Amino acid sequence: MEHTLQRAPARSPFSWRVVDIVVASVLAVAVGVVFWAWSLAYGGVEALVLAFPPIGGLYTGGWLIAGVLGGLIIRKPGAAIYCEVLAAAVSGVLGTQFGLSVLLSGAIQGLGAELVFLLFLYRKFTLPVALLAGLGSGLFLGVSESILYKPEWAFQWQALYTGFAAVSGLVLAGLLSWLAVRALARTGVLSPFAAGRTADV
Repeated sequence: MEHTLQRAPARSPFSWRVVDIVVASVLAVAVGVVFWAWSLAYGGVEALVLAFPPIGGLYTGGWLIAGVLGGLIIRKPGAAIYCEVLAAAVSGVLGTQFGLSVLLSGAIQGLGAELVFLLFLYRKFTLPVALLAGLGSGLFLGVSESILYKPEWAFQWQALYTGFAAVSGLVLAGLLSWLAVRALARTGVLSPFAAGRTADV
């Protein structure tokens, strides 16, 4: 009598594990609290930039961290969007002056980072990729906010705001997220992830 061994189908490297969902959720909730605090301080920033509002774009990178950080750690399709939207939702629940519009903003900003990770097929997570993800998220923020919330601005102001948001995203979301992942990897908490076992984080 012949016995055949059936092998379990190989898991796709891009499929989400339970640990991915749990860690992405915890990460997003934690960053969502940061988003909430960042939003509270925005009123003061607006007062400081009244003379030249487009420069306020330099402050926006703080709202882009969840997507880039989630993408760098989870390294799976959808991670950037998931983390950014959930973090935005948490900040909305805690209460911000932006209301439920944060959900749309989170989806758009997360998409900006997600497309960069997709461009590299979710296989490269180096500093340049992190910077590009932050830049992409900032560009999506700047363009979407110019269209949705600042339509009365002159095109030059919208373009400057978008440029400032892109720079802010590159530095605050891209660089700081990459440094944060490296710091977390050294503690060992990211050992279940490739981000905690490779040197290219």
